[in-house]
Amino acid sequence: MQSAMTMSLASPSLTIAPRSDCSSSTFLTSRSLRFCGLKREAIFGLNSSHSAAARLVSSSSAAVFSSSSSKQRLNLKVSASVSNDNGTPSKEGFDYDLVIIGAGVGGHGAALHAVEKGLKTAIIEGDVVGGTCVNRGCVPSKALLAVSGRMRELQNEHHMKAFGLQVAAAGYDRQGVADHANNLASKIRNNLTNSMKALGVDILMGAGTVLGPQKVKYGKAGAGETVITAKYIIIATGSIPLVPKGIEVDGKTVITSDHALKLEFVPEWIAIVGSGYIGLEFSDVYTALGSEVTFIEALDQLMPGFDPEIGKLAQRVLINPRKIDSHTGVFASKITPAKDGKPVIIELIDAKTREPKGTLEVDAALIATGRAPFTEGLGLENINVQTQRGFIPVDERMQVIDADGKLVPHLYCIGDANGKMMLAHAASAQGISVVEQVTGKDHILNHLSVPAACFTHPEISMVGLTEPQAREKGEKEGFEVSVAKTSFKANTKALAENEAEGLAKLIYRPDNGEILGVHIFGLHAADLIHEASNAIAMGTHIQDIKFAVHAHPTLSEVLDELFKAARVEVNGSIRVGMQFAGHT
Repeated sequence: MQSAMTMSLASPSLTIAPRSDCSSSTFLTSRSLRFCGLKREAIFGLNSSHSAAARLVSSSSAAVFSSSSSKQRLNLKVSASVSNDNGTPSKEGFDYDLVIIGAGVGGHGAALHAVEKGLKTAIIEGDVVGGTCVNRGCVPSKALLAVSGRMRELQNEHHMKAFGLQVAAAGYDRQGVADHANNLASKIRNNLTNSMKALGVDILMGAGTVLGPQKVKYGKAGAGETVITAKYIIIATGSIPLVPKGIEVDGKTVITSDHALKLEFVPEWIAIVGSGYIGLEFSDVYTALGSEVTFIEALDQLMPGFDPEIGKLAQRVLINPRKIDSHTGVFASKITPAKDGKPVIIELIDAKTREPKGTLEVDAALIATGRAPFTEGLGLENINVQTQRGFIPVDERMQVIDADGKLVPHLYCIGDANGKMMLAHAASAQGISVVEQVTGKDHILNHLSVPAACFTHPEISMVGLTEPQAREKGEKEGFEVSVAKTSFKANTKALAENEAEGLAKLIYRPDNGEILGVHIFGLHAADLIHEASNAIAMGTHIQDIKFAVHAHPTLSEVLDELFKAARVEVNGSIRVGMQFAGHT
């Protein structure tokens, strides 16, 4: 999978990438505070023994800076220590060893790893802790998708009868659904804040700006700003919804994902501009709640960026049977919000010829054309850094590159702001990688090992290259590419759940067993993908992973059979994955 995936466009010459998405972890060590995860102390509070344990994690404390897409500029410092002792001052005369601008998932992950490594750290946030993922992205969207999944199941009379169940007509309370999403975001936001406080992280509220090498300021412009120094600085300011030219967003009838997550109303007919991750997930939500959906897609086919074979199957299941139609190969050149009793008006043009293709009149329009980096106001001009399409240029170690092509000492950028891979868990992984480097251990993140998922019903997940990408790479580098597939229809657990529609696809090198990519469409695909992503990250080849044992009956056996189905040449002979007696 490419580090940035191109998705649908609403107007010409725009490159976009999918919404960041986050994972959660609830282990009880400081490593558990990754992504949107929580530490036990953060959930249940700290007693005296917990406080002592927290202080023992590191003699230093941490703080993180953020100016992520904030309109609210506060000059407020929130004490993040569990006692009056906030760690050991930097031995080199800096206020902090590490300052992170941005308290989203990426900044949070970097800050906690910094604490573990003994760094005195600070985090600045210009809006609210949690960034896009927690407040306007993956967390509230998963709450809405949880509702849509249950609605689909309850509304599927055939599915219910297969279990011998009889269910009365299912309904929903819109405000109750909206409250569920808002409450979840609030809970996770508080948990992230508390987790940093529990470990002694300083949380500094206000807009963060780089003043020069190893120096930043934060606060509200003209109302008291504070200058601090740090040996290392990480920029982690995230992204905002991308709204192409010609589209007027009023936040009511023409909306972005930020507005849609509030679920202020459910339109009878909504147009979704873009059929990538964001568009697909919201189509799942809206159709489950009774809306009719029209996709507007710039490319000639829906679901660009997905492996073509998986995309075709997903379209057959997620789009064709539902109240969804589409217009492909067109741009939404102009969208006018509903007003004075008139509907939303969408003007379409041909994506290639730019000729008019008619208009649509709908109740609402959701702009799901991806996200743009939030890098304005960071003071990049003070360090001779120029953005590229808004993204901050970095090398493979996330170190910032200036306008002259030179590395900027002590300055790094992670997450959506650098554009390498616009996923929340990728941002966190990048942040952890940077902390490893600044504490003396060289580390380069393999982005091809970072998984991605689309939380539709069923789910789609992927890691590594698509089949066309792998074959192109094979042609350039001179190796063969093979494909193995398994179906959910042969899996006992999937059959027991009456959810046997699904496919797993393995793309690999038959000469050495290297895993090039894995793509899954089916029940809990987002959970299943991690066995493959971990194998790629660890460099595990098929001839080794095929000996792994999977509990029976579980969905994990889909991956078990997938690896066993591969044919790998070893020492001039072909080894076929072993087939064992028993059912799957």
